[in-house]
Amino acid sequence: MNKPVADELSLLHPQWPAPERVRAWVTTRELGPSQPPYECFNPADHVGDDPEQVAACRRRLLHETGNRPLNWLNQVHSSKVVSEFAPGSEADAAVTFSDQHACVVLTADCLPVFFCDRGATRVGVAHAGWRGLADGVLENTVAALATDPEELLVWLGPAIGARVFEVGPEVRQAFLDGHPEAAAAFVPSPYRLKHYMADLYRLARQRLANVGVTQVFGGNFCTLSDRERFYSFRRDGAQTGRMASVIWLEDM
Repeated sequence: MNKPVADELSLLHPQWPAPERVRAWVTTRELGPSQPPYECFNPADHVGDDPEQVAACRRRLLHETGNRPLNWLNQVHSSKVVSEFAPGSEADAAVTFSDQHACVVLTADCLPVFFCDRGATRVGVAHAGWRGLADGVLENTVAALATDPEELLVWLGPAIGARVFEVGPEVRQAFLDGHPEAAAAFVPSPYRLKHYMADLYRLARQRLANVGVTQVFGGNFCTLSDRERFYSFRRDGAQTGRMASVIWLEDM
């Protein structure tokens, strides 16, 4: 049921051993002001939703971060990472060493990947669709965090699950080029010849391991299957909302 109260919000919190200073969550669609077909909490301004409802959702997110501005990106399925507060930047990941703003990405089947270091001095979040993942968005995010990869903690948020993510042979080949271990993340599709079921979570873990990140948590969701909590582009088409994945550092 749609909840037309802007102050209501349902958040999914990462299950990872992050320091207390690190704050992170993913919005769900369970509560909020957004109207069908975007019910109930859509903060995405590029999907055709009522701008006033989107603005109400964004104001609620701002409140939730303690009025820290969110670094909204123009996501284009790239591997680019921004390390400064520059809303509107064409990028698909953001990091910060500051407690003055929050990093945010929007997803609806693609994989949101959260990062922090054990010392709680830096955080980041990446939007890893298959294109960005294959092109190195996670590796670039690790590099932008500029610390020993063994000091990083990572949480894999809600994305489309391996049992329902069917892809063509070109997607599989994009991952196999230079990364033969990726073959283990694809199995033949039971639905169409020469197609595959892809495991985004496994692919992300492989890419992170390749650059020395071993403390990886999460990865047990399916946005397509969980209609109550999550938006899914593949399930619902272009007229659907997005979840916001947000991370920031609290004041010292």
